[in-house]
Amino acid sequence: MKAEILSLRFIHEGWSKFGLAKVRLADGSEAEREIEDHGNSVGILPYDPERRVATLVRELRVPALYVAGAQTQMEAPAGLIDDGSPEENARREVLEEAGIRLRDLEPVGTTYSCAGISTEQIHLFLAPYRAADRETKGGGAEGEHENIKVLELPLSALAEMADQGRLTDLKTLTLVLALRARHPDLFAG
Repeated sequence: MKAEILSLRFIHEGWSKFGLAKVRLADGSEAEREIEDHGNSVGILPYDPERRVATLVRELRVPALYVAGAQTQMEAPAGLIDDGSPEENARREVLEEAGIRLRDLEPVGTTYSCAGISTEQIHLFLAPYRAADRETKGGGAEGEHENIKVLELPLSALAEMADQGRLTDLKTLTLVLALRARHPDLFAG
């Protein structure tokens, strides 16, 4: 027997939708499961191979504030997919958040951010850039109250943070590890 959703009711519909699903499990028993749905997203690690740096952002993350008292989190630029392809949205997000106009995108993969509760699939990209590709100071889209701080860090520092377990954002950790695996020469010496 395969698992199946018997019923689904949404108890909140705002930026995210929260629902309760009644599920028949593979063994025939029934259970209730929670579902959070806010759409799919993109996550991008812009990096300058000449200067061996990456651009990340720091912004308020209220859930981290709630559970850990952390005011902000350092992470790769990211955002929800609005209209268009994941690639178009990746370029838009990096321009809004970090002020960099991207040309090339290297797909890393599409994964569930947390399949146990969320429907979100995140499209991950590595994105080389040059210093001349910076068009604005970044900071986020006007009217979205993101208050983003743009950070440029040496790739060696990001590798050290990954090795020490200090990258607390999963997409950022994944992207740093992917960059190290695909372009180890950027981290040499």
